[in-house]
Amino acid sequence: MMKWIPVALALLLSACSSSPQKTYYQLPALGAPAAASSSGASTRQLWLEHVSVADYLAQNGVVYQTNDVQYVIAQNNLWASPLDQQLQQTLVTNLSSALPGWVVSSQPMSSDQDVLNVTISGFHGRFDGKAIIRGEWVLNRQGRLIKRPFSLELKTG
Repeated sequence: MMKWIPVALALLLSACSSSPQKTYYQLPALGAPAAASSSGASTRQLWLEHVSVADYLAQNGVVYQTNDVQYVIAQNNLWASPLDQQLQQTLVTNLSSALPGWVVSSQPMSSDQDVLNVTISGFHGRFDGKAIIRGEWVLNRQGRLIKRPFSLELKTG
């Protein structure tokens, strides 16, 4: 019986020392990009120039709000690639699908394109079971600036 105690202690210590498994997340695109029209009809062009995220969201870990004023950045639930890059790729894909007759790109295309910039101030889960998406967008349309805030609270599960 006594000779099993060191083995049991060694197993217990090794179990405590192992690190939890890390899980990586990638944002899904809601739809496939629409095919660009090759007909003679004029198409509008939209350059999604930049998507920026608040400093607390620019971490590797997924953010969770634990109460009205506290946030936790996960150590084991991580973004597969930087969140700002994932948001930009997802927005280009989803806007391409949602805006027929438009060519949406993350690269500049011409001098007469509309230019969109998005700033994300909230993109996290919350203690009440909601997912929060907040920020603002600025559209430069032929030299005219249009700026609008957005705020979504989505019930999860």
